[in-house]
Amino acid sequence: MKYAFIQQHSREFCIPRLCQALGVARSSYYEWLERQSKPRQREQRQAMLDTRVATAFQVKKSCYGAWRLCQLLAKDGWCYNRKTIANSMKRQGLVAKAARKFKATTHSRHSLPVSPNLLEQNFTATAPNQKWVGAPYVRLVVAFIDFDNWGRNG
Repeated sequence: MKYAFIQQHSREFCIPRLCQALGVARSSYYEWLERQSKPRQREQRQAMLDTRVATAFQVKKSCYGAWRLCQLLAKDGWCYNRKTIANSMKRQGLVAKAARKFKATTHSRHSLPVSPNLLEQNFTATAPNQKWVGAPYVRLVVAFIDFDNWGRNG
């Protein structure tokens, strides 16, 4: 905080006087100034890791998570911890697509007779007793509920 103040007011006052007034060594101010001008080594490594993770993530079409990206980068000779890659993904907002679970569908090639579609998706009734369904109730834990399709009473 003191160093930033010195930097802001260095055009108005001489730097040795500002350092003396704030109780800061002049050499410490110049070291801070040099550190501010160069990017830190850690930030450089982090930026390099972020680009590697982002390109590998795009190559694998957003399907790989941190664990698989860790293995993929290790094959290329870049050994990183899984948590390091997970943090990089989190910083960049990269989220892997979840694999869809296999869903068993109905077997449509059978020899059984197919019931005709009498309603043809028209479920509205204009009068009572026009349209009936096979199971006009829903079983709940406590009781049964009967549906009246015409009056919409449950």
